[in-house]
Amino acid sequence: MSDIAYSRNLPCRLGLVSRWDQEADVIVVGFGAAGACAALEAARTGAKVLLVEGGAGSGGTSALSGGEIYVGGNGGTAMQRSAGFSDATEDLYNYLLLSGGPNADEAKVRLYADHSLRHFEWLQAQGVKYKNSFIPQRIVEPATDDCLIWSGSEEAWPFCEQAKPCPRGHTPQWMGMGGGRYLMDVLTQRVQEAGVEVHYNTRAVALIADDVNAVHGLVVRGDNVDRCLRAHKGVVLCAGGFVMNRDMVRRHAPQVLRSQFPIGTVDDGSGILLGQSVGGAAINMAECFVTLPWYPPESLIKGIFVNERGQRFINEDCYHGRVSQHIMQQAGNRIFLLQDQETYAEPEFGQFAKIGIAAAGETWAEVERDLDLPAGALVSTVELYNRNAAVGSDPLFHKGRKWLKPLTAPPLVALDCRIDICFYSHFTLGGLDTLPTGEVVDADRRPVPGLYAAGRTACGLPRWGAGYSSGMSLADCTFFGRQAGIQAARRA
Repeated sequence: MSDIAYSRNLPCRLGLVSRWDQEADVIVVGFGAAGACAALEAARTGAKVLLVEGGAGSGGTSALSGGEIYVGGNGGTAMQRSAGFSDATEDLYNYLLLSGGPNADEAKVRLYADHSLRHFEWLQAQGVKYKNSFIPQRIVEPATDDCLIWSGSEEAWPFCEQAKPCPRGHTPQWMGMGGGRYLMDVLTQRVQEAGVEVHYNTRAVALIADDVNAVHGLVVRGDNVDRCLRAHKGVVLCAGGFVMNRDMVRRHAPQVLRSQFPIGTVDDGSGILLGQSVGGAAINMAECFVTLPWYPPESLIKGIFVNERGQRFINEDCYHGRVSQHIMQQAGNRIFLLQDQETYAEPEFGQFAKIGIAAAGETWAEVERDLDLPAGALVSTVELYNRNAAVGSDPLFHKGRKWLKPLTAPPLVALDCRIDICFYSHFTLGGLDTLPTGEVVDADRRPVPGLYAAGRTACGLPRWGAGYSSGMSLADCTFFGRQAGIQAARRA
């Protein structure tokens, strides 16, 4: 193979393959949650499955997560119902459609909303345990083994006007943060039991395609040797996003470079590049998720954010990632969270997130001077907010009534949330365009024969940073990973 030209950007042509080193029905690239679910369902559909993973073990970025999955609909899960919520499928559908942004995939949203509850039951059947419990306070992730939380902007405008609010973040029964590792351990065990052959420390180098770009296999590299693997039915790309490929980030999503902390493992864009090499279309490549964990405690939500012009720009009761997304759209790096004595408490992640006190005073005029903001800007912003909050109103940004409180009790505080210092983490949301079946499509939305994708290699349910909710990524990659595995295994 050494004299044949191929790369992630250039497929190896089928006619140049002199021999196959190994054959399978379905080859899955990447052993995170998407790859695990794709391999598992393909094997259970009757296919011989080979899974290749660039790392030394399973997990990928999924194992770095809290393990949370965004589910509901069909009346709700047992946890939702026990907490007093009834989650209608149409409410889940409408929320997901709005959260997907202007380029939401209606077909994927429809399929997931209709089958979300059954997918949750499928995860439970694999052995993933969930405690029947609910945390009503606004948090980022449970520090206990509890399950149900508010993990998005369900109660906030404009989402609450489109769908009845319901908590949908379901975290596995795992004591403390980091339940993603537990989730992956369970899925890994099921993959092994299904007889899937796994090759670790093996990188996908190039797709093998014929002259019309139908995919027939994969060139992989392990122990410094390239091998040709034949896929009789299809190749499923589940290799993560591109957040760790800083050249790709600069090319497609340069605005996110203001955030200095990418979240990922490999996530070098290899799956996306492989798909593009045979004509697969990549979409929403400029979209990213960004967040600063500025709450809990939830009392901080009663404060207001202002930029370096002293202007407010968001309803603070929405999801921390949506707030952060709007922060990243502000000019300049200086961002402040204003509190008074009755709302202030030290942010739970304050030391980790590098959130400190920028200024304090007995009046907002004093705070304004200490922050060196334009004269009168901060004072007028707070005066307007306080006047409306006193009567339970927020005509500018529609903050929920229960979070409205005039900020009048001294000492008054401005928390420093500046972009160039604090812990704003990010990952990418763009990827290969796919059908709900996982089939990769070209620019005309015609399927590329033999090629499938799921997880962050594909552009799935979460595709708009301002609409993201915790648990959407794992919901998307596990559900649509399953669809891709089944579809590939059934291909003639």
